[in-house]
Amino acid sequence: MAAVAEVSGEAAAANNMDSRPKSESELNVQKLVDMFKKLNPLAQEFFPSSYSHHQSTTHYHNNGQLSPNFFPTANKPSSNDNFSNNRRRRNNYNQGRRRSNASAFKAQRADSIRRTVYVSDIDQHVTEERLAALFSSCGQVNDCRICGDPHSVLRFAFVEFSDEHGARAALNLGGTMLGYYPVRVLPSKTAILPVNPTFLPRSEDEREMCARTVYCTNIDKKVSQAEVKNFFESACGGEVTRLRLLGDHVHSTRIAFVEFALAESAIAALSCSGMVLGTQPIRVSPSKTPVRPRVIRPTLH
Repeated sequence: MAAVAEVSGEAAAANNMDSRPKSESELNVQKLVDMFKKLNPLAQEFFPSSYSHHQSTTHYHNNGQLSPNFFPTANKPSSNDNFSNNRRRRNNYNQGRRRSNASAFKAQRADSIRRTVYVSDIDQHVTEERLAALFSSCGQVNDCRICGDPHSVLRFAFVEFSDEHGARAALNLGGTMLGYYPVRVLPSKTAILPVNPTFLPRSEDEREMCARTVYCTNIDKKVSQAEVKNFFESACGGEVTRLRLLGDHVHSTRIAFVEFALAESAIAALSCSGMVLGTQPIRVSPSKTPVRPRVIRPTLH
């Protein structure tokens, strides 16, 4: 519109220089010029929604008249518009990243399940090491977890292999005598929950510490740390060198990591499963993590 007003202004100046009497059409043009002068060509309502910034240059037809498809440059978007657009782009990016992470997690979990077998009817005297040794003939064993009451023949385990071929080969070991009972082997429907790698042994000394440590669960909340220590020293006939009793207000029972001076005492402690400590029968299994000393951070005065 600014270009229209400019052209119209030039026409009016030319008319003033012309001394000839104005025709009716020229008078109509003069009226239009006067009307355009009262308008603000930069007002936003004069810009169509299809306007783009590459159209800001004034263009003319071959006959020298202004093309109606081109208009002056529109006002720049406000800072609020830029903020809204940036936030929308960030939200779309974050949602896409979350979906990508969720898909990757599901795919990783499905792959882990395909590499895992479920083993049941495990003799109470069979250890995780012995069970892993049996299945190592099928392929590399990444992890082996025995669950259930050590005094029950209904103990079960999950064995994870490094590839699916090992898991398929392990299915052929169903019926193998291990201890006093033949084990049953089936495809697993769940993956083994991984242990936090920062808790695993970092050196040969810490691996030796794990051999002397047991993991105890279902401990009565009213039982103190001293009572847990006295219980295991009396039942196993060995000194407890370190004990970590853990719990919170959410769970009804507590857990403990008990480290003995001798590995023989830790092996004897596995037979304490089912014994009552306080008001609850405890469950004891070998620990996969050592009991590290607490780091005391200096307080700022």
